[in-house]
Amino acid sequence: MLSVDVTLRYPGFAMEVAQTIPATGVTALFGRSGSGKSTLLRVIAGLEAGAKGRVAWGDTTWQAQGHFTPPHLRGLGYVFQDTRLFPHLTVAGNLAYADRRAKGLPGPSRDEVIAALDLAPLLPRHPGSLSGGEQSRCAIGRALLTRPRMLLMDEPLAALDETRKAEILPYLERLRDRLRTPILYVSHNMAEVARLATHLLLIDAGRITHAGPAEALLADPATAPALGLREAGAVIPTVLVAQEADGLSRLHASAGPIFLPRIEAPLGSTLRLRILAQDVILARSAPTGLSALNILPAKVTALHIGSGPGALVQLQLGQDRILARITRRSAQALGLEVGTDCFAILKSVAVAPGSIGASGDNKPTAAL
Repeated sequence: MLSVDVTLRYPGFAMEVAQTIPATGVTALFGRSGSGKSTLLRVIAGLEAGAKGRVAWGDTTWQAQGHFTPPHLRGLGYVFQDTRLFPHLTVAGNLAYADRRAKGLPGPSRDEVIAALDLAPLLPRHPGSLSGGEQSRCAIGRALLTRPRMLLMDEPLAALDETRKAEILPYLERLRDRLRTPILYVSHNMAEVARLATHLLLIDAGRITHAGPAEALLADPATAPALGLREAGAVIPTVLVAQEADGLSRLHASAGPIFLPRIEAPLGSTLRLRILAQDVILARSAPTGLSALNILPAKVTALHIGSGPGALVQLQLGQDRILARITRRSAQALGLEVGTDCFAILKSVAVAPGSIGASGDNKPTAAL
């Protein structure tokens, strides 16, 4: 565990964080601009000398009263928004620099990092000849070859367009699943967070407001205001079980089959689906005569009526939970309350390609 119990004060901004962060998987630190995401990352890295309190990795204290471990001795990798590659070195040279510095430390080998990030074709090239996505992969690879205890990533995709982001995300999934280096990932992009995160920290005005497993927090109506109502939605695990003759892919979820436009991935692939709350329709009885293919039995487990015309409904689908965003009038007309049995209706096109992520060593995409 990474333990942080610190305060930091600037004119117009104060941070007070007391939090433990898992040393496994991807912990996403999510919040709006100015909420303190990057500042907390800098505190952990030892780059904010004004922070007061304690920072520790397990039993090793990095910061406490009268004690401060400098950044280069904390064993952390840092990936900035700008890649900060050495322009005079090739990709191979940038990787070799990190590899030499970490000689003897445990962690992924040079060959493992090159394979995970598909860097082999780039090795002889200089950073100036690379695309933004290729530079990001090289920067991540260099950080990994320092053999860090944890990789800190400060909005690494913020400067990329949507096409380049789509190219990079499968590589980040591969790092999460194959190399096992824990990652603390800062982002204000909920699609990225939902696709990558195993744990989630929500930060607002310098304070952690919610923390826990990503699947649980994303399906919790109480976190929706922090995430943004348009971005509210849950992530559920599925398995790709068939490619249908009519161009659809059939996935198995705990509540039943889900059909999506064809996903290019091996059968048996485990996929994380993000289902936006606004894309879920509810019915009290099984509907007939609809074009929607995905109709799953559900039970209401929580109901949050907002101050406006809207309502958020948490639903149990098999072993998973999702959210539905409907009007207060619809909730009343349907007689919804905790324990109500109903049906959740999803359109095949409601789950966008960027909401389909791998949970194993595969690179699925969808063509809508």
